[in-house]
Amino acid sequence: MYYSDYNRPPEDREPIETEQFHVYEAKPMKQPKKGFATKFVAVGLCCAIIGGLAGGGGVLAYNYFSGNNTTVYEGSHPPTVVDISNVTADEPLTASQIYATYVGSTVGISVDTYTENIWGQKIPAAAAGSGFVISEDGYIVTNHHVVNDATSIKVSFIDGTSYDATLVGSDSDNDIAVLKIDATGLTPVIIGDSDNLTVGEDVVAIGNPLGELTYTLTKGVVSALDRPLTMDEGVVMNMIQTDTAINSGNSGGPLFNMYGQVIGITSAKLSNSTNSSEATIEGLGFAIPINDVWDMIQDIIQNGRVTGKPYLGVTLANVTEAEAQKYGMSVGAYVNSVEEGSCAEKAGLVQGDIITAIDGTTVESYSDLKSALRNYKAGDTATLTLDRNGKVDEVQVTFDEAPTEEEQEQQEQAAQQQQEQQSQQQQQSGNSYYSFPFGGGWFY
Repeated sequence: MYYSDYNRPPEDREPIETEQFHVYEAKPMKQPKKGFATKFVAVGLCCAIIGGLAGGGGVLAYNYFSGNNTTVYEGSHPPTVVDISNVTADEPLTASQIYATYVGSTVGISVDTYTENIWGQKIPAAAAGSGFVISEDGYIVTNHHVVNDATSIKVSFIDGTSYDATLVGSDSDNDIAVLKIDATGLTPVIIGDSDNLTVGEDVVAIGNPLGELTYTLTKGVVSALDRPLTMDEGVVMNMIQTDTAINSGNSGGPLFNMYGQVIGITSAKLSNSTNSSEATIEGLGFAIPINDVWDMIQDIIQNGRVTGKPYLGVTLANVTEAEAQKYGMSVGAYVNSVEEGSCAEKAGLVQGDIITAIDGTTVESYSDLKSALRNYKAGDTATLTLDRNGKVDEVQVTFDEAPTEEEQEQQEQAAQQQQEQQSQQQQQSGNSYYSFPFGGGWFY
């Protein structure tokens, strides 16, 4: 190990002699004759000394006049000792203390999954992310997108141990997932209060950027709070914005405040590319506020999923501005179909209605409606404003509880098949206008 001795004063430093550089005693200089030359040398010497000191001073001025002898000084610096014996959540910590205390609570996650090639064939693939331990008996939190469609999941700790993990449950709308490993005596993180964050507050992240640079600590500040971020599926999520370095592989890892408390789940990095690993925008990272999802995490542990989510029971498509002008309709979420027995059917919603607002909040697309539904629970009642055959109408709806994501996916597939059959029937009958001019369809 090489220690720098740069901080010692020059007179206390011992020169190093190598095969290339030799150290000699400085020979006394002859006194030059007084006059203009003396003044010129004196001025030059002063400039050299001042310049040398400004540049870091490593070589004394008289070495220049005694020949081409190079003197190199080395310094010493005692190794930094990180004291974690008295670490508590009541006093601010250094980044080193947070790392030493909680790096063992952070895990690397590797998954086997599959992807589809251009011919629609499924081919094996692998992915990596991060996570953190929340209980001594092996519950681990990560992002939904880290483990989505995984055929196997493995988590690894900094001490070299690794475990096969099972997926307890996940929620794509909030990008959270809970894993379970067969282990006890683990060190869980401490959950903080993200509502107490302030812009400019220091934060640190621990994760596995690129899936290879394992257990990396990065530090930054809270750049903004309550930042709405539109995800890939059009869902708008509330995020903590930070300039802490967050890259592919960091997803699912913890974001700590300087008390060593987890106040966010690192989730995304803003990119001008569809591939996050090719992002060129720096200093724009995002984390899910822990307060927004902590109850859901506990719900997943208890029930295997997030319960109490609202469900309308319709398939929707967008009516864009251009389509609204073409068909003489309002911009909004077009009702393609209504599920039999759903709260939407009970409220009187029918195919062809266009939802333009919910409780006064404008709806211009189905993603707007989906984002608005995050503020409701099953059993809540809301007023939907409709464009029904060119007239404004309102209906009161009391939301059902959403089915599991697997059940919802099956319902979507069934609804799409029904729409395709109806479209084919109308086309075969020679009807130039069919009931679903906007295509698509998403269950809500």
